[in-house]
Amino acid sequence: MNKKTSGKIGVLLVNLGTPDTPNTPDVRKYLREFLLDKRVIDIPAIARYALINGIIAPFRAPKSAKVYKELWTERGSPLLYHGRDLQEKLQASLGNGYHVAFGMRYQSPSIKSALEELREQSVDRIIVLPLFPQYASASTGSVQDKIMEIVKDWWIVPSINFISSFCDDPGFINAFAELGKQHMAQDNYDHVVFSYHGLPERHILKGSDHGYCKLGSCCNSYNKRNKYCYRAACFATSRLLAEQLGLREDQYTVAFQSRLGKDPWLQPYTDFILKDLPAKGIKKVLAYSPAFVADCLETTIEVGEEFKEMFLEAGGEKWQLVESLNSNPMWVEAVKEMILAN
Repeated sequence: MNKKTSGKIGVLLVNLGTPDTPNTPDVRKYLREFLLDKRVIDIPAIARYALINGIIAPFRAPKSAKVYKELWTERGSPLLYHGRDLQEKLQASLGNGYHVAFGMRYQSPSIKSALEELREQSVDRIIVLPLFPQYASASTGSVQDKIMEIVKDWWIVPSINFISSFCDDPGFINAFAELGKQHMAQDNYDHVVFSYHGLPERHILKGSDHGYCKLGSCCNSYNKRNKYCYRAACFATSRLLAEQLGLREDQYTVAFQSRLGKDPWLQPYTDFILKDLPAKGIKKVLAYSPAFVADCLETTIEVGEEFKEMFLEAGGEKWQLVESLNSNPMWVEAVKEMILAN
């Protein structure tokens, strides 16, 4: 009797993307690809094209380039090299039965090149892990959309399994909590701020299960009806982290950063709430950015530097960013367990 042969399992790790260099032309190129995505700015195509190419990219690129130059290291973009490090360590941990590829939704290395890498390995199936803990159409949904667009032209399409959310994954929560505990062991903090990347409120409402979402108390529990609600997922992550850190409800705040345009985005806004904390006697803050698993502009610069400056100017004494998971061994093990479970 012939034994059934079994090939490798492909693993595709995907993060958002980064400019190839911190120079203005490359930053402009990145911003155009990112913001022209219909899942990111969900307005009619003609209006989106005019807005991005006529206003946002030309004027925002030079300012963003200056910030990217602050972020850049000898190894290049942190988002890229942390992704490569995670890929390498996960490959070593999973072993020869797996082939781990890494791609970016925007710019290089592309999702297409990563998928081609897996196809060349003749993998039996592919497990896709978008590196966004909380599902959002503008991040995880966009990755899924792009992958399906690419593989539709393949003559043979292997089984593809998407890990769409891991906001409450025990390994993810434990790894992030341990990083926070290390800081808490060195100093006494008055409060913890969990700052998440923002989204327009309309994005949340468009994905609501038959009007279930009210942008309010419906996010107090995480269940099958709001499983893919970004706001509910952010609150779920915060509750689990707070539990691991031994925090009461009054000892932490959930807030949202990085808004764009005039439409209402998820609230409260991090830059608003942090300015009020010192007046309440909160002088030392431990800041998390749990929507990101790799350090990048939004963590290192926005939360780590810009928010720190605002907090100190408002009368605060210490603002400490908890670093992202990057390729921490605890995170590598958590990712491994998610892959094995799928």
